[in-house]
Amino acid sequence: MTVRDFIRLFKKMIFVIIATAVLIFFLGYFFPDEQAMSLAIMKEYSLEVILVFPAVLVLMGLADIWIPREMVRRHFGDTAGFRGLLLSVFLGTLPAGPLFIAFPLAGKMLRKGARVANVVAFMGAWASLKMSEIGMEIYFLGVKFAFLRVALTLIAVLGIALITEKMLTVTGKGLTKESI
Repeated sequence: MTVRDFIRLFKKMIFVIIATAVLIFFLGYFFPDEQAMSLAIMKEYSLEVILVFPAVLVLMGLADIWIPREMVRRHFGDTAGFRGLLLSVFLGTLPAGPLFIAFPLAGKMLRKGARVANVVAFMGAWASLKMSEIGMEIYFLGVKFAFLRVALTLIAVLGIALITEKMLTVTGKGLTKESI
């Protein structure tokens, strides 16, 4: 990632924060009781993003150097097949961080030749199948509930991944390096 890319990404983040603040103030006109709570949540989340995101970008730069394109293509590319989907889901269950960290990583995977379905499966697993959360789910909701939820979520994640890839292929709007 070049300095120009970093500045462009940072500008987009600032735009989203400002747009969210404007929206909260606008909605505060119609729902004044919820405005203070909305601002507190926005402040907390924005601070988290500002503190964590620079470290993520550094790690992304290191990953770009340390992880060869051929390795990504071999394990996550078009020839990886169902094994690539399962590996993507497995890797998506390991992180304990917030989902916004997955987006630059997903973009990097696509740029290095990963299959769209594998990237979507990775992000879906990160969002809904984290190992650390499954343990808590078993403790509070029981093994039967957790197993059923994980099984159905896994089916949904894999289905969404394959459908997303197919829709991008059928519509001719496949991802290119320029569109990422």
